[in-house]
Order: sequence, then C-alpha cells, then structure tokens
Amino acid sequence: MQSKDVSSLEQLQKSSRAGIVLGVLLVLLAFATIAACDVQRRKSDAELGLNSQQSAGRKIYDSQCDRCHEPYSSRGKKGPSLKGVFQQKYLSLSGLPANDDRVIDIIRLGRHEMPGYSQTLTSQDIQDLLVYLHTL
Repeated sequence: MQSKDVSSLEQLQKSSRAGIVLGVLLVLLAFATIAACDVQRRKSDAELGLNSQQSAGRKIYDSQCDRCHEPYSSRGKKGPSLKGVFQQKYLSLSGLPANDDRVIDIIRLGRHEMPGYSQTLTSQDIQDLLVYLHTL
C-alpha cells in the first residue's frame, strides 16, 4: 500500500510541476505577444486628414511599399521605416539628402535591395506617392 501512495504522490508532483511550467510558459508567451505588438488600428484617410492626391499615394504605398517599409513606426521591416523621412536632413541608409529629387530617383531606379519602380509606376503615381510620403 505504501508503494501505491508513493507512486500516486510522485504522479501528483509531476503533474503539478507540468502545470506550473505550462502556466509560466503561457504567461511568458502572453507577455512577449503584448510587448512585441506594435500594431495599431489603421486610421482612415479622413482621420489622417489626407487630401485626394495623398490618399492616392497611400494606396500606392500600401500596394508597393508597405511590404518592406513601415509608414507609422520607427521600426523597419526589410527596408528602413519611412516615418518622418522628410523631417530628416539626410536619408537614413544612403546618407543622400532627404529631398524630393533624391527620393524620386530611389523610387524610379531602386537602391541596393530595393527594386526600381519606373516600369511599374507612372509619373503621376510617383508624384502621388511622394506627396503621401511627406505626410509620414
């Protein structure tokens, strides 16, 4: 009878430890998810105060740029964040002046790992995108 009691006690201790470990892992997972979460509700064009040209540029950004560049966060994805790109004197990676001419060149011709979009976007698309980038 004593061996049954010891065996039952050991099983109870093992299941208690497993429950504690599982609980700790769940708490850590929840904390990591919350801490890493930089997701905010996407604001509408009206909430951002975008005019029609800026709104058109935002659509282009969403379809062509967003997969590599964060618009409203300082964290980048594959490429650098574009938040405040024109609020700086120089572009973060290249050190080129942060002005319309340089940014248009990069959009059209690409740079390093970024492809050029001169065959994909029209001149009007690039202007709309540029106007939108000024809002970031």
